[in-house]
Amino acid sequence: MNEQRRGSLEMTAAMVISGTIGWMVVSSGRAVAEVVFWRCLFGAATLLPVCWWLGQLRRSVLNGRQLALAACAGVAIVSNWLLLFGAYARTSISIATVVYNTQPFMLVALGALLLGERPGRARWGWLLLSFAGVGLLVQARPGGQDGAYLTGVAMALGAAFCYAVAAFIAKRLTGMPPHLISLVQAVVGAALLWPFALRGAPMAAQSWPWLLTLGVVHTGLMYILLYGAIQRLPTYVTGALSFLYPLVALAVDMVVFAQRPSALQWLGGATVLLGAAGMVLGWRWPGRALGRT
Repeated sequence: MNEQRRGSLEMTAAMVISGTIGWMVVSSGRAVAEVVFWRCLFGAATLLPVCWWLGQLRRSVLNGRQLALAACAGVAIVSNWLLLFGAYARTSISIATVVYNTQPFMLVALGALLLGERPGRARWGWLLLSFAGVGLLVQARPGGQDGAYLTGVAMALGAAFCYAVAAFIAKRLTGMPPHLISLVQAVVGAALLWPFALRGAPMAAQSWPWLLTLGVVHTGLMYILLYGAIQRLPTYVTGALSFLYPLVALAVDMVVFAQRPSALQWLGGATVLLGAAGMVLGWRWPGRALGRT
């Protein structure tokens, strides 16, 4: 099997796994902070032996500055999980995931604000299109659930921003292995959320399989597959396959939880994903006005 084919299979598997995260979170029946704690703890337990086997726990691989930056990224990624998982109950898995896919624009905005990067007219066009889709999703709120629904959309946007912050920090961690970054993030998350795990009601036996799967498969294994794919694939292939994530999440929401988005939600979701695809894949707009990237 050649490297690109293997990378494509790894990326596809990682995105399919990601698309079922909401299923694990909702089915566990636990409070969001508890779910994130166990995800971090089981994820760290999975990643630790992998990092050790790869020789990534040596002091020469991780210095104090990198550890501090990775810990800051850990705070951002844990905040991202708390907000996104909280959004599932207030909107739906599919709507929260679609809104969450505005994250590439958040990263571009951070680059423009903090590094003076110029995104170009085409990317600003995709940005406007994607956020027009978010506007349609806001207008599509179900009757009688306005407050919760709008809060859920806002939380999904906040989760996207936190993810962009984590990714922005990770870009500064040149030379630090990605599996080790994920391990540090998981350890930081478990440490921060330990008090919340202790406060919860006694754990029902049926919750453990969901939480264990979320930590081992959806954190440890998923990150191993994801980073393996990123190392083997061109950026445009990685970007294209990443859109399997919201599509799988939508399918899970419809099949497992019998969610049926309204016509306006379909239109808003498609608009968000189209804008994100144009941004990630570097599509040009027709004509000359927005044709420059």
